[in-house]
Amino acid sequence: MAPPAEKHGFAAGAAARPPSPDWTIDQAWERYTPQEHATWKVLYERQSRLLPGRACNEFIAGMRALPIEADRIPDFRRLSDALMKATGWQVVAVPGLVPDEVFFEHLANRRFPAGQFIRRPEQLDYLEEPDVFHDVFGHVPMLMHPVFADYMQAYGEGGLRAQRLGVLPQLARVYWYTVEFGLVEQDGGLRIYGSGIASSSAESVFALEDPSPNRLRFDLERVMRTRYRIDDFQETYFVIRDMDELLELARIDFGPIYERVRGQPEFEPGDVLPTDRVITRGTGAYHAARRRER
Repeated sequence: MAPPAEKHGFAAGAAARPPSPDWTIDQAWERYTPQEHATWKVLYERQSRLLPGRACNEFIAGMRALPIEADRIPDFRRLSDALMKATGWQVVAVPGLVPDEVFFEHLANRRFPAGQFIRRPEQLDYLEEPDVFHDVFGHVPMLMHPVFADYMQAYGEGGLRAQRLGVLPQLARVYWYTVEFGLVEQDGGLRIYGSGIASSSAESVFALEDPSPNRLRFDLERVMRTRYRIDDFQETYFVIRDMDELLELARIDFGPIYERVRGQPEFEPGDVLPTDRVITRGTGAYHAARRRER
């Protein structure tokens, strides 16, 4: 899924032919090789060492409550059993990224489409298309939390509406800066809840501890007008005050907001505005160095 205005982090570059009308496939858990399970173990153990004290309480609680283990890729059937009892969600396997309407339809019906494949050992640190580690380790623990589970369903419903209104790029930015790369104020500091951070060893440290990125209080209209990076660490992270703020977003009528932001100037990923509520103003050093390298 890749609307002309922007490439989304959650659905660009899908396969040409759907395996089924809803793009779901059998996970075929029994077919994973020992090497694939070993790759999962490396990724799992690395992130499990990093996330205590960095990931939010809701993420840690979700990990503990789910049948997610170090030595094997999780079975989606067992994950779905646990999710269904807690929040009414399930995990469905897909071959990779899926079209917009399929993605939103799944979320609106409390189904999370997860990539069935796992990256190769030489791709441990970066993979353009989300795999089973990103989707399961990064996303699924938060679906055990009732507020986040409701937010994701509302996002699916909102995505179907945004398609009809022609404002999908604006809504995609909300997903990017919350579900994928969101931070939350918690326990006197900042904590990770976004899956793109939680599933990345390097970004787990960069997002919280590096002086380079900006960390700004979340503002819906500001986020809708802000571009993002798909090829590197984020230049700006938006911070919610608590999980209930996501529930507030789920209850908002986005229609009037779309009208207000339509045609307004857009902001670059590293911009800091006079109206921003700044938690940490970054030095920008990391991305400045990267631009010089290019």
